[in-house]
Amino acid sequence: MYRLLISAISILFCFSVSAVEVTDLYQDILKVDDKTRDTRLAASRKALLNVLVKVSGDETADQNKLAQQRTKDISDYMLKFEYDERANGQLKLVVKFEARKINALIKELNLPLWGVQRPLVAIWLGIEDNWRRELVTQESYPQLEQLIYDKAGRRGLPVVVPLLDLQDRRLVGIPEVWGNFSEPVEEASRRYSAERSITARMYKEADSENWILDWRFTNDDQFDSNRLTGDKQQIVSQMIDTLARGLASEYAIDPNAYYEQATAMLTLKGTQSFVDIELAKRRLLSLSVVTQVKIVRKTPEFVEFKLNHTGNLSDLKKGLGLDSSFKDYEDPRAFYHVVDKNSLEYQWVTP
Repeated sequence: MYRLLISAISILFCFSVSAVEVTDLYQDILKVDDKTRDTRLAASRKALLNVLVKVSGDETADQNKLAQQRTKDISDYMLKFEYDERANGQLKLVVKFEARKINALIKELNLPLWGVQRPLVAIWLGIEDNWRRELVTQESYPQLEQLIYDKAGRRGLPVVVPLLDLQDRRLVGIPEVWGNFSEPVEEASRRYSAERSITARMYKEADSENWILDWRFTNDDQFDSNRLTGDKQQIVSQMIDTLARGLASEYAIDPNAYYEQATAMLTLKGTQSFVDIELAKRRLLSLSVVTQVKIVRKTPEFVEFKLNHTGNLSDLKKGLGLDSSFKDYEDPRAFYHVVDKNSLEYQWVTP
């Protein structure tokens, strides 16, 4: 379902956005053998730990001793549960948790807090097997493709494995992925509204049964800066874990600052109409760190917003950086552009 949703989004909405809203961060789905109370409680406690991993971006959150103790009070965090018997005859338990209480628990555990707005990552993976190279798709390597979606879903990381249809193949093939030719890969990734793109290549280690997986972001300098060795499924899972860990460290905020309200003035230039201003206001409110937006001044050149937000200024700028409609303002009169890390002056880019 997750794969089909992303594919539908990529086909129907082929415009540039920098982040997507992860709607299932506060729920987990687990296979269960029966509907007994003991089985449901055990699965629900496991679900709580899994949700802590997704919401924090920390893969060790489920090993936190205090978190494991809190699972004894599972009813304090649960919103509801339901059974799903439609998936291939398997019985699954869907457990949904109350976001506010999970966030409070994250704060208590002193874990990072990664908001629901997260960058969508396009994963271009090539495999060399028996001297033949092929790109991973649902048709060529269905199990690996499903593993990527399943593992990313467990980490709350929105990803897309490109369809590799005629439209994709006009820009990208094995040589572009294998050699990490960034420009065509990034151009093809725009179709999926991906904010980040990675290329990866998997091949057998010489005189060994082990596989090697080299992967990197398309805007990095060294292709082999991330190298993993092991069996196929293991190293693909490790790649997703490493990817999620890196993005969480970039975008997650300090949990102890989450509930501390702060205010900031944001100047936005380039809005052409009332519609632009209202759309900008809605986009600001969609950021996980922004709690309130008020227009305080409007001139022909700019609009000034007063923002109430959680966390610090750096957290606010991280959130703004996920939306391509807000671009750091560049003064056309300046000889060269220097980004002020404390500046909240942006140019509106019409979506």
